[in-house]
Amino acid sequence: MAVPLAHQAIHDTVVGILEELPRGALLDVPAGEGALGARLIAAGFEVSFCDLYPEIFRLNNREIRRGDLNGKLPFDDRSFEYVTCLEGLEHIENPQQAMREFSRVMRGGGHLIVSVPNILNIEERLKWLVYGYTSHFKPVTREQRARLRAEHDNREEIAAHVNPIGYSELRYILEKYGFEIACVHRDKPKARAWLYWPIVILIRLIARLMPVLKRKERWTEELVSDEILLGGNTLIVHAVLGNVAGI
Repeated sequence: MAVPLAHQAIHDTVVGILEELPRGALLDVPAGEGALGARLIAAGFEVSFCDLYPEIFRLNNREIRRGDLNGKLPFDDRSFEYVTCLEGLEHIENPQQAMREFSRVMRGGGHLIVSVPNILNIEERLKWLVYGYTSHFKPVTREQRARLRAEHDNREEIAAHVNPIGYSELRYILEKYGFEIACVHRDKPKARAWLYWPIVILIRLIARLMPVLKRKERWTEELVSDEILLGGNTLIVHAVLGNVAGI
């Protein structure tokens, strides 16, 4: 199946992360048409699929379960060593519920890979300052929402970004439910980054003037990193679930 180039870069990054890890049971949610899952099957993972709209799934001879990231996923506790959730959290009302479910269905020491729109890169920060919103989360009228719903056969969640979750919120939720971030990746370097270098240098200089303890507490080094500040449209976070009883 054809995959848009923007998604291809994300899938390449995810597959590159997982190829370095032992094979095991993996949940892909939301699975969409199954493009990422097909690559993970080819890489040797035992992939289970879940999506709010299983009717759009296109892999033959593969089962997919209907599941809502805002609710309880249809899988038993501790079923998976891996979970991939690409382009999911920004479409739902309650990312904390999704993270709670990921920690429930995963085994201790398991790996979670999530992607979210990078609303904290330098261009999006400037757009927020100038316009009051970012590229991924523009104001949407009721009429526009109705049009989206009609265009996608009442599957508005496929098209609508409803939750502008940035790195700080994502890290907070991950740590709340027992995950520790292993690495942060960008889908690609920010285009025309040289245009923003004067502002980037100023931001990083101000960050360096903060006391070391305060920089650590505020996750300053991460927020001004190349991955976040100079990343492209998508942020990809690889986290590991701690071996904590009762998570």
